[in-house]
Amino acid sequence: MSWQDKALWLEKITKRMMLIVGVLGLIVIYCGFFFLLFSGCSVAVIPWFFLISPWVCIYFGLTQVQQVQVVNWFLKKFKK
Repeated sequence: MSWQDKALWLEKITKRMMLIVGVLGLIVIYCGFFFLLFSGCSVAVIPWFFLISPWVCIYFGLTQVQQVQVVNWFLKKFKK
């Protein structure tokens, strides 16, 4: 196995792990956030970046083509 094959394999595994961590983080963080919100507890102590961080993991877990599509989608949404 050449070093290029090893590098591609490592990149593939890393991206898959980022997707898994992002999706699990999304489920855990948002379920906890909504539980606190609906139970009447204050959610003011939760920093905003905790709610954004799973989305960053998901973004970097996507392929390069999918990342470009996401950026184009955001640009199209905000240009309206």
